[in-house]
Amino acid sequence: MADLLELRAQLDEIDEDIVRLYEKRMDLCGQVAEYKISTGKKVLDRQREKEKLAKVKSLTHNDFNSHGVEELFEQIIAMSRKLQYRMLSESGVQGKLPFIGVDELDTSRARVVFQGAEGAYSQAAMQKFFGDEVKSFHVESFREAMEAIDEGAADFAVLPIENSTAGFISENYDLLVEFENYIVGEQILKIEHCLLGVPGARLEDIRTVYSHPQSLMQSARFLADHDWQQISMQNNAFAAKKVAEEQDRTQAAIAGEHAAKIYGLEVLKKGVNQCDSNSTRFIIVTNQKIFRRDAKKISICFEVPHESGSLYHMLSHFIYNNLNMTKIESRPIPERSWEYRFFVDFDGNLADGAVKNAIRGLREEALNMKILGNY
Repeated sequence: MADLLELRAQLDEIDEDIVRLYEKRMDLCGQVAEYKISTGKKVLDRQREKEKLAKVKSLTHNDFNSHGVEELFEQIIAMSRKLQYRMLSESGVQGKLPFIGVDELDTSRARVVFQGAEGAYSQAAMQKFFGDEVKSFHVESFREAMEAIDEGAADFAVLPIENSTAGFISENYDLLVEFENYIVGEQILKIEHCLLGVPGARLEDIRTVYSHPQSLMQSARFLADHDWQQISMQNNAFAAKKVAEEQDRTQAAIAGEHAAKIYGLEVLKKGVNQCDSNSTRFIIVTNQKIFRRDAKKISICFEVPHESGSLYHMLSHFIYNNLNMTKIESRPIPERSWEYRFFVDFDGNLADGAVKNAIRGLREEALNMKILGNY
């Protein structure tokens, strides 16, 4: 039996051969890239790759090696593509991104739409981003907000996209795909639910509490200490409005302190939600393809072929270009059962070379890819 040190020495020799052959192969791939640059031929050739994988697998002598060689050459071929994308970028064959960089968002005379009613958390987020004097109006649904900026009735919309305890708002992810509207900013708002009653009401007077189902759930520990009827409302602001209009001392709403100020209600109890770190991230959306030149986060979505390893290969573009991916979510594609669309946030700016390179690779290899915004 061969000595372990001897076996390791032989492996070292083979590894050196592999590295030498890999570099030789990449030199040839560089020449392929030069040919494609001169002829305008696309980098990705799925049929050629399938034929190559089938050929190298046929050279092996058992199933284990066949799968291993397939995985190895998938990586080698992927690295070849990335080299070609980089060479295309360096040669100026980058392809223009249809987004215009601006120094500042023009908000001086902006008209902003938010979903809900006066006193909604969306309104508080809007005022925090645009200022208290912003011209605004509200609509009942997220879709109506997206339609308002799509049609030009508003310049910007403020929409919740995720909550730190309840997760992401799936409807707004879907609307970002459906509409040609784009994210240009975000505002994170700390959520502190308060128990609001009419002036003069006391805790012992309360018999019925109104709020959004999620807010009732987030305040479950507080509510468990009281024998109150809980009634779900479309949102917290509508709950506060109902209590204010009916002026019934036995009724209360769970909403933000912002709603109490608007509807003339008293805060009977602050912080009734059990999680102190509860925050909601709101996105600022417009119908223009613009981004601030100092933007630091990019949101995209894409669909991949329904086959093994396809998502892995898409995400490898972030690794190769040294981009930090901060979030990934998936949503079912309505027209295709058991297939999914992926939403990714990552650090970067659309003017960065690494970002352009990654987006080029993603766009080439995805079935569909959309830049949702840079902010």
